[in-house]
Amino acid sequence: MKLFKVAALLLLTAASSQAMAEKVVVLGIQQAVLASEAAKQFDAKLKAEFSDEQAQLVDLEKQAKAAKDKFEANRDLASPEQLKQLRSQFQKVFAEYQRRGKELQQKNMQRQQVFLGEMKPKLDIILKELIKTEGYDVILAKSATLYAKPEVDITPKVVELLNQQ
Repeated sequence: MKLFKVAALLLLTAASSQAMAEKVVVLGIQQAVLASEAAKQFDAKLKAEFSDEQAQLVDLEKQAKAAKDKFEANRDLASPEQLKQLRSQFQKVFAEYQRRGKELQQKNMQRQQVFLGEMKPKLDIILKELIKTEGYDVILAKSATLYAKPEVDITPKVVELLNQQ
């Protein structure tokens, strides 16, 4: 019975504090940052920076596919020693493809983390300004909400303000 009273009290407290929050909005933080002009420029710069490595990766993928196809085509015709050699060639090329792919993915992720780290202070300034000027009581992460009216989504406004910086 005591547990029920505590749960009811917590529920009432939560409901009353929500009732006090008059201006509740939602924000898709990642969506806002990725839709900004800075993110688009960063993405283009990243693609250009990694274009050679990406081309090499595509070439390795083609080599691995060709080695696999050659192995499959000769499976019934080649001697066990030749099959062993073909399998070894395929495994070598495929391992190199996987290694370089992971390496490129890690570099890409590291650069994205640096970019997001650079954008966070800008986003914080914008949010503080919006809280002050618009009088928001609560800003919820869009990903954590089940439903929100489009009118309470401030993501487009944040994108616009990010683009003005």
